[in-house]
Parts: sequence; C-alpha cells; structure tokens
Amino acid sequence: MPRVAFTSSLTRHVACPEESVDGQSVRSALEAYFARHPQVRSYVLDEQGALRQHVVVFVGATQVRDRSRLADAVADGDEIWVMQALSGG
Repeated sequence: MPRVAFTSSLTRHVACPEESVDGQSVRSALEAYFARHPQVRSYVLDEQGALRQHVVVFVGATQVRDRSRLADAVADGDEIWVMQALSGG
C-alpha cells in the first residue's frame, strides 16, 4: 500500500496523520485517504478536484505533473508527499 504524508505546513491547519491506503494512482490513493479524513480534501483539492494552486504532490522524489487528473501510478511502499508549494519572486 502507498503511504500518504503531509508536511507540517498543512498539519497545522487540519489534522492529517500519515496513513497507508489502497490505491494504484495518486488520485485513487488520495481519494482513499479523503474517505477516512474528509476534512483534509478542501485543503488539497479545489472544487473541480484538481490540486489547489499552492499545493504540490511528490511520489518519492518525483513531482506529480498532471495537477488535474493525478493519474501518476503508485505502488506498494511508495510515499506520497503532499505539501504547500513555494511561490513568489
């Protein structure tokens, strides 16, 4: 099972414990997580189900590029990291 984890920048706003979930894509793993922790969903996804502008997701060390479909494959033991993206100039 992949493991979903959140950085402290998100955990200070809403309780989102690390957890192993079923899923074969980033989307299905996040949906399984949100089924257990529905209050986290609105911090991560917008109303259309895409990643919020200032949220980024990594599978291991690889950043997820498709921010709307979240179709990147995940495997047993993969770590999915959800964090706030840095922006500005």
